[in-house]
Amino acid sequence: MPFNRIFQLVILLSILFSCQSNHEKAEVVLKLGHQANEQDVWHRSVDYFSKVVDSLSDGQIEVRVFHSEQLGKELDMIRSIEAGIDDLTISGESMQNWIEETAFCGMPYLIRDLDHLSQVVDGPVGERIAQKMINEMGVRPLAYFARGPRHLTSNRPIKHPDDLNGMILRVPPVPISVSTWEALGAKPTPMTFSEVFTSLQQKTIEGQENPFALIYSAGFYEVQDYVNLTGHVIGWVYVIMGEARFRSLSTEHQEIILKAGRMMQEYHEDEFVKQEEMLRQLLVDRGMEMINVDEEAFRKRASEAVVNNIAEPIKPMYYEIINMPKKNEKDTLPHL
Repeated sequence: MPFNRIFQLVILLSILFSCQSNHEKAEVVLKLGHQANEQDVWHRSVDYFSKVVDSLSDGQIEVRVFHSEQLGKELDMIRSIEAGIDDLTISGESMQNWIEETAFCGMPYLIRDLDHLSQVVDGPVGERIAQKMINEMGVRPLAYFARGPRHLTSNRPIKHPDDLNGMILRVPPVPISVSTWEALGAKPTPMTFSEVFTSLQQKTIEGQENPFALIYSAGFYEVQDYVNLTGHVIGWVYVIMGEARFRSLSTEHQEIILKAGRMMQEYHEDEFVKQEEMLRQLLVDRGMEMINVDEEAFRKRASEAVVNNIAEPIKPMYYEIINMPKKNEKDTLPHL
């Protein structure tokens, strides 16, 4: 067993079998708000981070976690961190309002698989993005979480873009999503997520696209028969902390936060893969059929629309990411 896994196990055991930390002696209290619910792997991961920080600091640092937008929506949380009101949150492409490069966190047909994602975020590209976040936005990424790939659901099998044939498809109200699905041959209809189930039920739309987690939690298996494994967005989010708040901590406490962040990322990697496998099986058990698609045909058809929606200053980085060589390993994410 790798040393990191052994250390992670020791921390977990110390959390389980030690007495509760005496938070009255906490020297530092940090607030972490995010949008996921208590069952989500994001919440479990940041809750783990909180416990690790508590253990490593012997109760000197307390991280209070608030789920389900209790402290505000994603953009509100970022602004609260900027104002020094809150300390940490989870965010991805929404940060492009500040840093254009974070648009890559949710860009269609950019990331091929988990290996490619690791190449990007853990490599020189990721380092440049992280440094811009620190220097220009004033937030420090402590970890990143892979997100489940977005897949197309429908009531007829879709194996090739030609099969879309004008399909009325709900998409999020984001220009790149609209133009991408237009290029693929669908009729994209921007719509808030809360309206999707009823619209599918009433057949005012014919399909939608989301990760397994949202397909399942929203009950789309009740109104859709197929999950077409397009995997058209494989994205990620960052757990971020206000840089000013981070620098206000002692060197010892900074090291604890960074170490706990690395451990949180490892914890999420393990839990995320298990959750994706479980969710896929749950959807199958609810009667949905998984359809393999011609991924290259989808990617090729959409590529021009994607490129046309990328801000000119970050196009060189886009091509740097797209042209990263593939590892000699089986793709790990779209084909769970």
